[in-house]
Amino acid sequence: MTENIEVFTQSSIRIRDDGRTIYLDPFQMKTEPHDADYILITHDHYDHFSPEDIEKAAGKDTVLVVPEKMEDKAKEVSGLVKRIETVRPGLRREVDGLEFETVPAYNILKPFHPRNAEWVGYILPAGGKRVYVAGDTDATKEAKAVRCDIALVPIGGTYTMDARKAAELVDAIGPAVAIPTHYGSIVGTPSDGEAFAGYVKAPVRVELKLRF
Repeated sequence: MTENIEVFTQSSIRIRDDGRTIYLDPFQMKTEPHDADYILITHDHYDHFSPEDIEKAAGKDTVLVVPEKMEDKAKEVSGLVKRIETVRPGLRREVDGLEFETVPAYNILKPFHPRNAEWVGYILPAGGKRVYVAGDTDATKEAKAVRCDIALVPIGGTYTMDARKAAELVDAIGPAVAIPTHYGSIVGTPSDGEAFAGYVKAPVRVELKLRF
């Protein structure tokens, strides 16, 4: 079910589906594949919007999708992609044949990801499944309302949920598979993945895919 999903440093994700290659928040990429059909950005923090890594992933026909409020910042990479599309939370969109939904991503009590910044997570299709990439978020009411088959959620704490809170969110959503992200480098430790797996309740299956 998840063989077409790769997780790299932090929240850098590559999904291959139906002949398309989709990146989300490419960061500290070790290669320069230039194979992206789409690059989806959740928000403008340096470990999620990295021009250096967008350049490594992008090809001549890449479409870049960013939250509306970071449109001006995204212009610095306009020369690297075919075009830039903007989104707001709570939308259903279709861009060049890719259908996806956006979900609000924000902190409830912490100041790092304010709700009014209108940053996003994404729900997109892969292998006939609904894949939720949460972005940097807490266990918000909008996140708990997501329905998906595969959930990729941040677990590193400090700026997002920690492993225990992320497990509570996953239990509320009830996907078939949960994949932890956003730990083991800038925040959290590599062992957080195992802790998260221990907190998540059956029948949800946890897969540890992050490459350190």
